[in-house]
Amino acid sequence: MDKKEKELEIQKARHSLAHILAKALVSLYPETKLTIGPAIDDGFYYDVDLGENLTPDHFPAIEKKMKEILNKGEEFKRKVVSKDEALKLFKDNPYKTEIINELPENEEVSLYYTGDDFFDLCRGPHVESSRNLQNYAFKIHAVNGAYWRGNEKNKMLQRVYAYAYPDKKQLNEHIQMIEEAKKRDHRKLGRELKLFMMSPEGPGFPFYLPKGMIIRNLLIDYWRQIHTEAGYKEIMTPIMLNRHLWEVSGHWDHYKDNMYLSTIDDETYAIKPMNCPGGVLVYKSEPHSYRDLPLRLGELGIVHRYEKSGELGGLLRVRSFTQDDAHIFMTPSQIKDEIKNVVALIDKVYKVFNFT
Repeated sequence: MDKKEKELEIQKARHSLAHILAKALVSLYPETKLTIGPAIDDGFYYDVDLGENLTPDHFPAIEKKMKEILNKGEEFKRKVVSKDEALKLFKDNPYKTEIINELPENEEVSLYYTGDDFFDLCRGPHVESSRNLQNYAFKIHAVNGAYWRGNEKNKMLQRVYAYAYPDKKQLNEHIQMIEEAKKRDHRKLGRELKLFMMSPEGPGFPFYLPKGMIIRNLLIDYWRQIHTEAGYKEIMTPIMLNRHLWEVSGHWDHYKDNMYLSTIDDETYAIKPMNCPGGVLVYKSEPHSYRDLPLRLGELGIVHRYEKSGELGGLLRVRSFTQDDAHIFMTPSQIKDEIKNVVALIDKVYKVFNFT
């Protein structure tokens, strides 16, 4: 079995364990309404509508019930039903009903049974039997709020997360790595070293403190040095531009829900979520000969994007950030060399920080 096949088998096992978690939750809390439960990079999760708020105190009982189910060695059996049959089976579950109703009219719907007493709406695939999962090591480690389908207008569900690995050794190694990462969490270090802060008056909008500005300015100095050496000219474009520009660029039709808007002199303006339209306006501001090309414009552009409050996290998911942006205007014959130059520049910076 090659690496890709092995990874697919692990993902199949994790998704099957998500069904075991779902069965355990329904067994322990019969009022549970199930939604979706995919495999993820280090395990799986399941979003559930549950009357009781789960806490870490509940995790041991849920894990115990999962192990009881696994020890029965039940088969995963696929059953195909019509859309109407599926709607009848899930008539008490508005989430599954919504998913089924979105399917084409004559679509066949697949269910997966785990034993004879539990089934779930699912495309699969799954392992043949829970016997295939008995050597797997798993651990429920978190429960977070998650809006149904990521829409804050929908009901808040509980997302139960679990790690899952083929054996205890791999699971323990992963947990140890997570614990070490927590010690180095940039949010923890940022607070302790007084580098940056967040405030409820501006959620998702970072405040850089004096020590943080020293690091930031050193990075900017380095950025300017290597961009000058690489033939870039630095520009700065406005943070706010009018609606017409965003319509021409295509952002308005596809991105306006993620943009912050304001009205000036009865005209709609948007705070820029991207630097590209401003960079193009700079290029258009005067005529150019092919002899001027390639023209490399570099910008440290401050952009703002609306992110849902539940998705914000330190400096990694914010509503305002500075984007190292380049806009290079070139002839077709120059494309290959310019791509090579950009990749070389990225690699040069990444190596400074031990990224590959």
